[in-house]
Amino acid sequence: MEVHKLTGGERFEADMISIVAFHMRLEDPEKRREESRKRTEEDWGAFSEDGKIMARIINNKYETWLDGQLVANGGIGAVSTLPEYRNTGAVREIFSRLLPEACRAGEVISTLYPFSHAFYRKFGYETVRWRNDYEFVPAVLGGYCFGGTAELWKSGDPVTEYTELYNRFAAGFNLAMRRDDAMMLEKHLKGEYYRDRKFAYLLREGGKPVAYLIFQDIRNDPAAILDVLDLAWDGREGLYAILGFLARFTADYGTIRMFLPASVELLSVIQSPRAYDIRQTARQDYMIRAVNVRKLLEVMRKPEGCAFTVRVEGDAQIPENNGTWEVQGNTVQAADREPDLTVSIQAIGQMTAGCVSLDEAMYRPDVSVHRNTETLRKVFVRKPILVEEHF
Repeated sequence: MEVHKLTGGERFEADMISIVAFHMRLEDPEKRREESRKRTEEDWGAFSEDGKIMARIINNKYETWLDGQLVANGGIGAVSTLPEYRNTGAVREIFSRLLPEACRAGEVISTLYPFSHAFYRKFGYETVRWRNDYEFVPAVLGGYCFGGTAELWKSGDPVTEYTELYNRFAAGFNLAMRRDDAMMLEKHLKGEYYRDRKFAYLLREGGKPVAYLIFQDIRNDPAAILDVLDLAWDGREGLYAILGFLARFTADYGTIRMFLPASVELLSVIQSPRAYDIRQTARQDYMIRAVNVRKLLEVMRKPEGCAFTVRVEGDAQIPENNGTWEVQGNTVQAADREPDLTVSIQAIGQMTAGCVSLDEAMYRPDVSVHRNTETLRKVFVRKPILVEEHF
């Protein structure tokens, strides 16, 4: 089996694998072929001995906030194998080449949306529960009122205020990805509201942008659904602006679906006599992997003057991550002594990003605390997490 990065001509064949695997339809193959030649993503393929492409993985490139700093984040997508080549280890072979190269190229973490947690744990990934989904009738928000101005975005309008507001909001969360105007337009705002039934509103108080909301209008019998796709806000004023604006839609929609980061739980902050009517669902459809353990330990926020040692085990793809690391403030170096903490490669990514606290992590069979417990409790704490990019 051969694994290499795909060239322009090979990308179309890889796209056909994803179309088969993800149950998609392709109306115009020649148009897709031409588009595939122009794409620049890092695209990997595994090939059989007779030269046929068996599987593919795309490694998208992002900048992601981690404890207030931007780090390189590979976003794994389009993981797909043709049915006739499944159970051959093709995806494993791609990961065995892709991940070490990502480490050498400066990536600190890798993230993905899993179809199976168990499948991706084999490659060092672990679960992130970052959001709660809520469903309720608009009347639940009857006590909220937005008195500012709401501006509907239309194709051709500027996007900078959306981008700036999102980046201010996202910088306070781990795993949130930095956006530029092109990314905001292409992935979030692009489209015509009257054709696509996707609406974007910038909310202002006293002329200042305090929040935005992007939602999809879903026609449904007997009443339509307002499905929030993307949102950001500045402080309490901004969140209240969103809730007050949504309260306006009592006559338009039978249901509102919205999400919030898990660290901002609507059921705990909402003031409504109908709060019991809100349905909440926790989401855990994201995973993280430590690509460069040393850099990750350097970047993560730690109490001033803290010192500890952690042993990382089980990284089959990037063996340089395995071993004992001595951490003194922001200085991290390999050590040859008994560790305070022993963890798997899966656990270290989850713990450094703040997906779990130390006390939660200790329920894992692959986490063992040997000493220095109070320091470790101060280091490994839960942190606000936000994930709004899809790849």
